[in-house]
Amino acid sequence: MKFAHMGDCHLGGWRVPELRELNFKHFKEAVNRCIKEKVDFILISGDLFDSAYPPIEILKKTFEEFRKIKEANIPVFLIAGSHDYSVSGKTFLDVLEKAGFCKNVGIYEEKEGKIILEPVIYKNVIIYGYPGKKSGLEVEEIEKIKIQQSPLFKILMLHTAIRDAVQNPAINAVDEKYLPKVDYLALSHLHINYNREGRVYSGPIFPNNISELDELKEGSFYIFDNGKIRRERISLKEVISIHLETNNSLTATENILEMLSKENVKDKIVIIKVSGVMEKGKVSDIDFYKIENYLKELGAFAFLKSTSKLHVVEPEIKIDIVDSENFENEIIKKFEQNGKSRFSCLVPDLMGVLKIEKLEDETLSSFEDRLMSEINIMFKNEI
Repeated sequence: MKFAHMGDCHLGGWRVPELRELNFKHFKEAVNRCIKEKVDFILISGDLFDSAYPPIEILKKTFEEFRKIKEANIPVFLIAGSHDYSVSGKTFLDVLEKAGFCKNVGIYEEKEGKIILEPVIYKNVIIYGYPGKKSGLEVEEIEKIKIQQSPLFKILMLHTAIRDAVQNPAINAVDEKYLPKVDYLALSHLHINYNREGRVYSGPIFPNNISELDELKEGSFYIFDNGKIRRERISLKEVISIHLETNNSLTATENILEMLSKENVKDKIVIIKVSGVMEKGKVSDIDFYKIENYLKELGAFAFLKSTSKLHVVEPEIKIDIVDSENFENEIIKKFEQNGKSRFSCLVPDLMGVLKIEKLEDETLSSFEDRLMSEINIMFKNEI
């Protein structure tokens, strides 16, 4: 038995046109490899699309790829992820399924406090699935799932975080010991390289934001080949990262250009990260337009910049109050004294959570999901 496992494709996710197209080319490359490998079937464990309602051009090209897969007589089994999930239950995954291109295996019913997953049987394999949801709301539900016992090879598809793969204990995650015993756990949602005891995160087909692109440099999926699990790397363009730490934005442009002159940037993705606390000038003094034009002349494929860790020295503001250093704490204290809610004690933690910053090129919906997930964890611990 040989099958492919991919996920976190996020088709249509990048705002930069060149990278949105490259993202799709990575998906196309994965499809071509699956056909060449003559896999028996393909699993897509969530977030095929970056949203429940992707752009029409992305849909057209996606349908073309699924048509190729169908013509190769390779069935596709998938579930919705946190991005292509819809509370109404209506997404373009349904359109793909009704066109006969795939089978959504996220079928279940709630019964006596348990979530019973319905099996989908293909040859000597039994496949179960449960969809990912916004803000990690699927975590508590997943710990209630049950499957039927069967001598067949069992696959469970989930789009969630499991505790063993999460480095931060504050992140809401499923304890894998509560999961049903299966032969292969097909995971996505965490964009990581993880393969342990039959639990596999596919990794993204292509990194989905600047920080991921800087860290991962490439996309991936997995192939299960008669018990052996191997990672398929996809890297169609090389990524170069330039990091400048500075306290003077007036000289930053020339410094960056000098650093770039020492690199071969032709047909490569160039990421420029600028950090530091600026003592001279403003962020706007860095001429990224000039830098971008310079890279275009050298034939760079795409240019991305990150200034999230570049800060300006803030002028000291004197406030005429009794204790300016503890102004925030004084306000919180008065609220706790005057407020009647049992949640008043959570105000300091809530203010801390609200200081979370949006990542470079992180979509607004992804940022909101991350923020709401942290808030949900905070209230869950209190309740």
